[in-house]
Amino acid sequence: MTSSPPPTPPDSSRTTRALTARPRLTLLLVLLLTAAAVLLGKGVADRLGSGGSQIPGSESTYATAQLEKRFPASQPNLLLLVSAPNGVDDPKVTAEARSLARGLAQEPGVGGVVSYWDGGDRSLRARDGGEALITAHLSGNEDAVDDTLKALEPRFSGEHGVVDVELGGPAAVRHASQEVIAEDLVRAEMIALPLTLVLLVIVFGSAVAALLPLLVGIVAILGTNAVLRIVTEFTDVSVYAQNLTTALGLGLAIDYALLIVRRHREELAAGLEPRAAVIATLRTAGRTVLFSALTVAACLASMFVFQQYFLKSFAYAGIAVVLIAAAASLIALPAVLVLLGRRVNALRLPLSRQKSGEPGAVWGRLARLVMRRAPYFLVGTVAVLVALGLPFKDVHFGTADDRQLPESSGPRVVQQQLREDFPASPGSALTVLIEGSPDREAVAGYSREVSALPHVVQVTGPAGQFVKGARAGADEQPGYLTVLHSGEATSRSSLDLVDEIRDVPAPFDASVTGPAAVLADTQDGTAERLPWALGIIAAATLILVFLFTGSVLLPVLAIVLNALSLTAMFGAMVWVFQQGHLSGPLGFTPTGDIETALPVLMFCVAFGLSMDYGVFLISRIKEEYEAGGDHRAAIADGIRRTGGLITAAALILAVVMVAIGTSRVTNIKMLGLGVGLAVLMDAMVVRSLLVPAVLRLTGRATWWAPRALRKLHRRAGMTENTTDTRELVPQ
Repeated sequence: MTSSPPPTPPDSSRTTRALTARPRLTLLLVLLLTAAAVLLGKGVADRLGSGGSQIPGSESTYATAQLEKRFPASQPNLLLLVSAPNGVDDPKVTAEARSLARGLAQEPGVGGVVSYWDGGDRSLRARDGGEALITAHLSGNEDAVDDTLKALEPRFSGEHGVVDVELGGPAAVRHASQEVIAEDLVRAEMIALPLTLVLLVIVFGSAVAALLPLLVGIVAILGTNAVLRIVTEFTDVSVYAQNLTTALGLGLAIDYALLIVRRHREELAAGLEPRAAVIATLRTAGRTVLFSALTVAACLASMFVFQQYFLKSFAYAGIAVVLIAAAASLIALPAVLVLLGRRVNALRLPLSRQKSGEPGAVWGRLARLVMRRAPYFLVGTVAVLVALGLPFKDVHFGTADDRQLPESSGPRVVQQQLREDFPASPGSALTVLIEGSPDREAVAGYSREVSALPHVVQVTGPAGQFVKGARAGADEQPGYLTVLHSGEATSRSSLDLVDEIRDVPAPFDASVTGPAAVLADTQDGTAERLPWALGIIAAATLILVFLFTGSVLLPVLAIVLNALSLTAMFGAMVWVFQQGHLSGPLGFTPTGDIETALPVLMFCVAFGLSMDYGVFLISRIKEEYEAGGDHRAAIADGIRRTGGLITAAALILAVVMVAIGTSRVTNIKMLGLGVGLAVLMDAMVVRSLLVPAVLRLTGRATWWAPRALRKLHRRAGMTENTTDTRELVPQ
């Protein structure tokens, strides 16, 4: 008996033929590029910075640059906390401390050394007299400061005769943050990779198929590290970008590879030969991957509008990892699938052979249930999502400080002692740059007014030292005022103080800087650019979703539904991390505020990932609608065929994000856990309940577009070619 010939694939384009014609050559080129990326990306972590929150061109940035250039002592970024059991005024302690200060001043890269024992400034002495400070300024960029700090630490920390020395200050905090983040990133990868592999084996039922998404993710991460290494040659990049690289590299690579491999296995099951199955897969699922990657990249590109390199860094990393993950899924993965042939199903789990029943039946039944009670599910789901987001109305924005670090971290211990034992911390002081040629009386009058402001401990400058509106001592400090205050650098009182100082009439050119001033300018700069970022995201979503679907309503729904999927993330951000609920189990110290730039970053990332899942679902519903013309049936079948896929992808990405969330640095913990929560809410609530309810109520109007836009879509649209193909989704 002769067997019938296998089905032939749809006509393939020149691109898909080229991608599958020489799979071995394709893989060789990918391996060579990956090897080059490994070499190029080596040591990228050492070139990344932990700053980047300042707004270029702002008052505080200008003042900081001028002060660092002209008066380095005004910007102490290193503190030596000197502890003495016999009291800091003991003669032996004084001699040892002065020797330490002289030695520190002679070190390369160190300037502006000020010591309690040489200047007698009482603000540098603890209230109980058991500790006092030596302050210094480490010059240069972040890399130079880190190098200097590494050289100083073994020589100056620890016991020195009758005193004990610990290092603190902004430079030590930043350096410790970088080290902790690097260590935590390695641990997160060690947690995420094996767990991801286990989940993939369960989803695919085959060890060979499960390895493919993981390999795509590794290629994406290595490639992005190389891109970041190149970018550091031209501009600053934040160390936090590496965490986003790991999360998105694994998450999106798994999303895309899941879609490609599942569709390929279905085509094989339908009887196509391996190369023909790959061609059919690229013409359907491959186009979905390409469109999804463009949409996510467009969302992440919105961060380019912000001036801080902290946020721009995530655009560099995010766009690179998305495009590399998509390229690996559309170029390397098809070549592997052609070579594997039917062996892609090798090493199957025993239980996976015993599955029976209609694929995705549970998801189909859920969709039909939701559509029968669409108004109730719509109102109920929206009410729950809005309620979860309500805590965000009480958000207070701040900036990261030493409390981001583990409690045992040396720089955090020093900063905590400053809070508890000293009248004010030099590291959180405000500085007023004086320009022009004002006379001493003009400076004295201004200093008196500033010293009388609430929360100001003392003002020191060229006209002397002032406390509560009165002269308290003489000082010949030139060119600037140092304003010590009692509040935390990021507290509401400190931000109010910045505005109050800037409102004091100055008979000379005055520019205010310091941690609180930087934060105030950062908030203003971020708020100014935020509408542009949101506009870019909205415009990109409207345009790309229209080009993919040909619908006018679906792009609008995509924006609204994606935004609703993020409410739980923003509510949890405030309820957990600002207000401190669950701080014990999660192991962090609440500070009463949220890093100013972090919600912006989390919105852009989570919105892009929501678009990823939205594209998977809408593309399938549209395919079913065009095949049968029944709107309700298309919704049910689309969810039936993609519900398992989206849920599996979301669970795996959530595992990756939770692994990132195990970081000991609070902001990284919030990023990982927050985005992980948003992904799960989007997949399990919005896509499963809200989407079918909304589409049931919009009916056939879902697919409507004016005649002119329909013509445009026919010419420029990116719709999948689904001829004779059916997508297999996980259960």
